[in-house]
Amino acid sequence: MIVRTKGIEMTGTTRRSLLGGMAVLGASAAIPVAAQAAHVDETIPLWPSAPPGAPKSLPERKVTERSSDPLFHDRWITGIAKPSLSVRRPAYPNGAAMLLVPGGGYGFLAWDNEGEEQARWLTARGVTCFILSYRLPGEGWANRSLVPLQDAQRAIRLIRARADEFEVDPKRVAVLGFSAGGHLAGSLATRFAETVYTPTDEADRQSARPDLAGLIYPVVSLVESYTHEGSRDSLLGPGSGEDQRRHGSVETRVTADTPPIFLVHASDDGTVPIANSLALYQAMLAAKCPGELHAFDKGGHGFGVRLPKDVPASAWPGLLYAYGTERGVFRA
Repeated sequence: MIVRTKGIEMTGTTRRSLLGGMAVLGASAAIPVAAQAAHVDETIPLWPSAPPGAPKSLPERKVTERSSDPLFHDRWITGIAKPSLSVRRPAYPNGAAMLLVPGGGYGFLAWDNEGEEQARWLTARGVTCFILSYRLPGEGWANRSLVPLQDAQRAIRLIRARADEFEVDPKRVAVLGFSAGGHLAGSLATRFAETVYTPTDEADRQSARPDLAGLIYPVVSLVESYTHEGSRDSLLGPGSGEDQRRHGSVETRVTADTPPIFLVHASDDGTVPIANSLALYQAMLAAKCPGELHAFDKGGHGFGVRLPKDVPASAWPGLLYAYGTERGVFRA
């Protein structure tokens, strides 16, 4: 089924069951490790010095390779002591920028499935990509519930402050988040003006409001019965109160100033129920906020761009790009 705001359609299987062997939509197909080196540009730190709320003992970076195929990566990353942006530049930039926010329940980053593989199909269309390596709230940072949002706000501001260097238009900066990364992208879209850290330099004069937010099978509510408890507890800590949960719920923060939001979810998602996206879409309608929801019958959770072409949900990258073009962020 399809619905638009002036929109619905969707599908679902698990991250594990989709790993390895699934053909992907056109330019979004997985690329062997040997070919990936050409796509690695630069990594820039988010903060000029120590990030806000640094613990005495910084977490130690750990990369877990989950793929048994030596030609393909499926890395999970923890221990982010130095949050950063990994820049992936297209051969022919069209001026659009995309901040990519991998998921992982706020306990790890699904770096390849929801970062590198997304950058490949977007750079093929001329979009300059920035994969966000954000701090995980349970790794000792002060004000744990604000740590990911601090990094996301800072990332958007840094992209805009260095727009000329990256060959992007500061008025065409989008964010794309997956699962818990979708919660972070949604929080950025609804809490971009909230002061969550002390400004550090001139970059922090820039707006943190994305011009478009894409949320793919996102965690949205932290207070309702359909929340993803693992993401909620990793972000807020165990034993959080209802006020804190409501404050961190994306659907409660939508206003007329919220940028356009594009939602994708599968009704058979057994990890993060589709009710999350439905609640956010209803909040957007109530606030008269532009947006689009694609609710698919099948797809499960964590599918990224790894669905076979005969599964309708595999069409979501093209749908996102079409919507972003309609909103003036991308170029046809």
